[in-house]
Amino acid sequence: MIGHWDYLGLMAACLLITLPLELVFSARVYRRWPLLLTALLPVVIVFSAWDIIAIARDHWTYNPRFVTGIDLGSLPLEELVFFLVIPVCALLSYEAVGTTIGWAERRLARRRKARSDDR
Repeated sequence: MIGHWDYLGLMAACLLITLPLELVFSARVYRRWPLLLTALLPVVIVFSAWDIIAIARDHWTYNPRFVTGIDLGSLPLEELVFFLVIPVCALLSYEAVGTTIGWAERRLARRRKARSDDR
């Protein structure tokens, strides 16, 4: 059964699952916080405005059984947290893939160089 705090728990789990990407794969998302803020601010502003308008027009609502009841204006806390967490997880994944590809390319280049030096 889903409770009031389950969605925030899910967002915390998303951050915990992707945190190793920062540490193991050197994703450098948290370490470059000015760039992180630059990426997050437009997302948070645009999607928060979109949701506030949609809520005001009754296009959608949030079931009180599934949210904490903590609102920032008309926006549930969970929705704002979603707008922060999911882009961070996406950036961590993107940077980790880029780091891994770069590592693989460097390793392949070293192998090619070693083979050409052996000839």
